[in-house]
Amino acid sequence: MDYAFKLDGSKKIKLKDYDPRFSAGLKKEEAVKPFEQLSAEVGKLQEVLYAAAYNSVLIVLQGMDTSGKDGTVRNVMTSVNPQGCRIISFKVPTGEEQAHDFLWRIHGNTPPKGMIHIFNRSHYEEVLVVRVHNLKSEETWKKHYQHINDFERMLIDNGTLVLKFFLHISKEEQLERLQAREEDTQKRWKLAAGDYIERHYWDDYQAAYEDLLNKCATKEAPWYIVSADRKWFRNLAIAEALIEGLQPYHNEWQTALESRGQKAYAELQAARASGKIEE
Repeated sequence: MDYAFKLDGSKKIKLKDYDPRFSAGLKKEEAVKPFEQLSAEVGKLQEVLYAAAYNSVLIVLQGMDTSGKDGTVRNVMTSVNPQGCRIISFKVPTGEEQAHDFLWRIHGNTPPKGMIHIFNRSHYEEVLVVRVHNLKSEETWKKHYQHINDFERMLIDNGTLVLKFFLHISKEEQLERLQAREEDTQKRWKLAAGDYIERHYWDDYQAAYEDLLNKCATKEAPWYIVSADRKWFRNLAIAEALIEGLQPYHNEWQTALESRGQKAYAELQAARASGKIEE
């Protein structure tokens, strides 16, 4: 079953039609075993991806504050070898970064072959916070949709698999999570007044997300809307979508490894036959 809603740009969507509390009729306890199996499968696929070094994977996580970007990394990627995975969190651009085009700092963090890179926030901030807070003219940020699509197309043409997840949380659930941070002395370090201030712009952000989902979802670089009010379901949905995105390439990676293995074995046998190896 598809727990996340996959968008490929074939039709326009309205964000209000997607329920942040959707859980496919599952209860939390019913999701434990399926999630463990999916998480383990993600780890197996990553192992072959890393060894084959044939493709790279870019995972984009976007969502309102408290939607669970960090939690997704902690839970969904538990079976992944850290050696083959890197997480990049994009903050407010530095002076040097602002002196370049908006994709300059992004491109330097794209994954090399064999690696998974996870963007915790991303180049999409240029059509989100930049738009909502009028940091650039409308004429400028509207051009960024096509810039982003062209950028992702270039990555895809170079063998990068691009999977993008919008963690769809409700305004009510966000408030509960913010208040929970206040009450938990062990989590108060996460508090920021700006998280509450940004709630004033909730509707503006929802409109901005709806536009980017419609304008930047393609068959090759799909967006997935993930209902994120229930953390356990969010994790289940993303794990399933990752497998959907990676599994079709498994045989190709395995074939590349087998071919490499045959070549290495032939070279070993030749070296033995020539007397270069002492055993």
